[in-house]
Amino acid sequence: MFPEKETCTFGVNCRILKMDSRFDVEFLQEVMDFFENIDEKARDKIIFNIHKARRSNDAKLFKKLTDEIWEFRTLYNKKQYRLFAFWDKTKEVRTLVIATHGIIKKSQKIPTKEISKAIDIRKQYFENK
Repeated sequence: MFPEKETCTFGVNCRILKMDSRFDVEFLQEVMDFFENIDEKARDKIIFNIHKARRSNDAKLFKKLTDEIWEFRTLYNKKQYRLFAFWDKTKEVRTLVIATHGIIKKSQKIPTKEISKAIDIRKQYFENK
């Protein structure tokens, strides 16, 4: 159920989910590595929830963490999966959400180092664009 591989705006190895929705999602290589290291059913549930989030405004699926960073949220088998992301609205045709990396959340609070990592990737993305 992996998204199709395409030429991406950032990084050589990434995947993009495209469909009739509010935005497209680009997965950076760290997300693909994260998917490879989790249960296949959990991965399928995460991708299913991303498809749902692209069609509706549901904070249970896609939530703003800071001014710049968002998270795709999935609960599966009593585990909290998170993919960190940011928006690129500079394209004239489609809005793009870049998913930077994923974690299995082990506490109530989101680790600040994970948010900082996403902020750094976002900064690098726009500097290289």
